[in-house]
Amino acid sequence: MTTTSTDPIADMLSRIRNAIAVNQTEISFPHSKIKESVAKLLRDNNFVSKVDVTDEGIGKALKLVINEQSTNANITEIKRLSKPGSRFYVGASGIPTVKQGRGIVIISTSQGLMTGGEAKLKGVGGELICEVY
Repeated sequence: MTTTSTDPIADMLSRIRNAIAVNQTEISFPHSKIKESVAKLLRDNNFVSKVDVTDEGIGKALKLVINEQSTNANITEIKRLSKPGSRFYVGASGIPTVKQGRGIVIISTSQGLMTGGEAKLKGVGGELICEVY
């Protein structure tokens, strides 16, 4: 069995969703720069507690602490928006608001990965990666 996927971001989001469903507090998956950027945005917006990059044998691994042992997860739903077969691009004025501002949308812009709020402030659009609330 291989750990490669045709859509590594969707695989990451599915692993997070499944870990929350079975009340796991931490998960680990193969590292990539874009997954690390998404994880750091989730950490900076208080959806996950901790992000670590570990060097396990052959390649790097990304370790996420979703929540502390005695608390509930801050993620209610995490959904992939743009898929490899169906990309979804928006301009700065078309960036959606998630749950009246309680959630975030992660967008890939020419200036790197950022939340929808940051992209609106900078006036840049891009590809919608996922929404989290």
